[in-house]
Amino acid sequence: MIGAGTLTRKQTSAPASTPAQDLANVKPLPIWFFGFEGLMGAAYDVCHVWQGAWMVLVAFGAVNAIVGMTVLRGRIKLVKAMLKNGRTRKIAFGLIALRIGVHVALAAVGADVHSPVAHLALGSLMTALTVALLWFDQRVTFRALGLIPNRAAAA
Repeated sequence: MIGAGTLTRKQTSAPASTPAQDLANVKPLPIWFFGFEGLMGAAYDVCHVWQGAWMVLVAFGAVNAIVGMTVLRGRIKLVKAMLKNGRTRKIAFGLIALRIGVHVALAAVGADVHSPVAHLALGSLMTALTVALLWFDQRVTFRALGLIPNRAAAA
């Protein structure tokens, strides 16, 4: 039996913080940081153009991990929050569906992507879309949490 003066474990724990409080001092990731994810979006096409590209992609992955764990160490909470966000997963699955859909649509009209130029063009498109959508997702997340003031509301 618990006495009147005894505190339970739940009462002694610190109050739960909201995501906005956890990220209040975190600055948004720079757009160049999403370049690696964009490159991964183009990896399929880059590897079709250049067989040895997988080694370069692994090297870029290592550099991305080192930069993420050192220079951008304070923003790890932001990356974790974005990875847990359902919208980010929708973007990832949407990009995969877009990749498959483009190849299926081109095959249906008899215009398969076989030439290096076509692979580079499709890879560039996927890189640009990936970087833009992830940057947009970050902006929406920050605005939803009230961490970036909405310019329209301020005017």
